[in-house]
Amino acid sequence: MGKVKESTTKLKSWSEINKTRKEEKRKWKEINLKKKLQKQVEPQSSGEACTVPDPPKTVATVSIAVPGSILETAQTPELRTYLAGQIARAACMFQVDEIVVFDDYADEANAKKATVEDEDGVRSIRDSCMQLGRILQYLECPQYLRKHFFPIHAHLKYCGILNPLNAPHHLSKTDFFDYREGIVLNKTVKAGRGSLVNVGLLKEVQVDKLLSPGLRCTVRLLEETTKKWKGIIVPPSTPRADKGVYWGYVIRLANSLSKVFSQSPHKEGYDLTIGTSDKGTSIDEFACPQFKHALIVFGGVEGLEFALENDDVLEADDPRLLFDHYLNSLPRQASKTIRTEEAILITLASLRPKLQINN
Repeated sequence: MGKVKESTTKLKSWSEINKTRKEEKRKWKEINLKKKLQKQVEPQSSGEACTVPDPPKTVATVSIAVPGSILETAQTPELRTYLAGQIARAACMFQVDEIVVFDDYADEANAKKATVEDEDGVRSIRDSCMQLGRILQYLECPQYLRKHFFPIHAHLKYCGILNPLNAPHHLSKTDFFDYREGIVLNKTVKAGRGSLVNVGLLKEVQVDKLLSPGLRCTVRLLEETTKKWKGIIVPPSTPRADKGVYWGYVIRLANSLSKVFSQSPHKEGYDLTIGTSDKGTSIDEFACPQFKHALIVFGGVEGLEFALENDDVLEADDPRLLFDHYLNSLPRQASKTIRTEEAILITLASLRPKLQINN
């Protein structure tokens, strides 16, 4: 009996020691955290006054508009998918903020249609536009979120052959960055504690706002605790404005060329519009003015003239009248035609130093 009592006493003492160690460790973490916060808030040792950090700078945006009908020129479903992947890669490399997929046939009656639901309600759109938009969205989404937002669909059947974007926001569980994309989890949280978000880490993130489950959001990580991270919800534009890091593109579907302009997400629309055609002026002569939101529009197999002819809203006879600048991206081209996916790469590469896309 004496031996049993002795061992029980030892176990009790070790549990107390472990408890004490954990408390000390927690206190040291709190002390270190306070020191870090004080360094950010307190004046410098030289006696200089503490300066208020500058607000995030506004970043000029670049949008491109592409006709979905270009997928219909591909001979096989695999090539359709690969063509969409080329556009996504080009957009990511040159830091495009928005891709507008428009119907250059303008709701042709006999075309195969798909149904889409957005801010404008439920509407039908050309199936090729829908497929291009869906593949572009799929590739932009971080890999750990795709299973939540993209159920099995025929449009995505061959996406496994595509090259990954390797965009900055496509982070693995071992990568650490101040910001991450996540999905709000359907888990109960105490009142006033916000929501739990899966951001692709081994631990969930407890954010400051109560959000609907299944919503995609951008999270700024604050600190790691024993069970979870803590963070705050920020607009998707914050990582780029704060850190200068490209944070992917958004997709917009337009039923005609006119709606590319009229349904702009910016209150004042696009203040710089550029059309592309072999009938335009040389891109070498183009001097870029200052802008807030630039739009570059590409034509399909028949060019922008075809899209303008099919649009019932636009009354112009010449597409160059629709744009601030109408440019030929590759003067003296040797090939009779330049494919749209090639024109995107050529144009963005030529405009990069002029638009300062990568600044």
